[in-house]
Amino acid sequence: MSISTEAELNGMKKISEVVAITLKLMRAFTKPGISTKELDDYGGEILKSYGAKSAPFETYGFPGYTCISVNNEAAHGIPSKNKILKEGDLINIDVSAELNGFWADNGGSFIIGKDLNNHQPLVDASKNILQKAISQIKGGVKIADIGYLMETEAKKSGFKVIRNLAGHGVGRSLHEKPENILNYRIKSNRERFKKNTTVAIETFIATKSTIAVEQNDGWTLIGNKGGYVTQHEHTIMVTDGLPLILTAANEIWN
Repeated sequence: MSISTEAELNGMKKISEVVAITLKLMRAFTKPGISTKELDDYGGEILKSYGAKSAPFETYGFPGYTCISVNNEAAHGIPSKNKILKEGDLINIDVSAELNGFWADNGGSFIIGKDLNNHQPLVDASKNILQKAISQIKGGVKIADIGYLMETEAKKSGFKVIRNLAGHGVGRSLHEKPENILNYRIKSNRERFKKNTTVAIETFIATKSTIAVEQNDGWTLIGNKGGYVTQHEHTIMVTDGLPLILTAANEIWN
């Protein structure tokens, strides 16, 4: 959405803070031995305490409050009482929600406990790439150029990007224009970031795959060539200078 009033900015700040705090608290709650359903229910209670509604549930009828993807799952993992978290698991939590007609989105991948499977370089690459990408976004910058930066940085770290998942506009609904803030460059895309718009910028950094494939459950995405994927995401407002990071309270860069 394009922010034109103080009330709109405050609305976006509030819901962004809610999803950010929910993500932060869910990360702290995550430990070996709990199920992803327990973790999701905990997140759902936090959203409810703020009067916020789960965006994936409200928008798509997703079977959970948040998307929780574990190990080989690239995105949109369904919370399950049968999925018990273990030490060394790679987990991604993606929290998006609506409050008072405003929507925000954020997410982050991390390792549960000790890094038993050497996932940390992939996690760090995703964090660093998101930080670099956001630092380069301002009004007038080509969306394709940010995609080029993301893919170039991924390659430098020895990784790939998922080409069919993307960041997007957000604000008055979960997914708005621009719809394809991709992790690589499409030269024909001449669209530019516009000042005062709110967008969700997210990375999808992979060890082996370049396409995320939907599984039989109709939701879960897994890489076409296996391996692992990390994602980090902030909702930001584009300005003339450095963006305003509306979901900064999630502390995903810490």
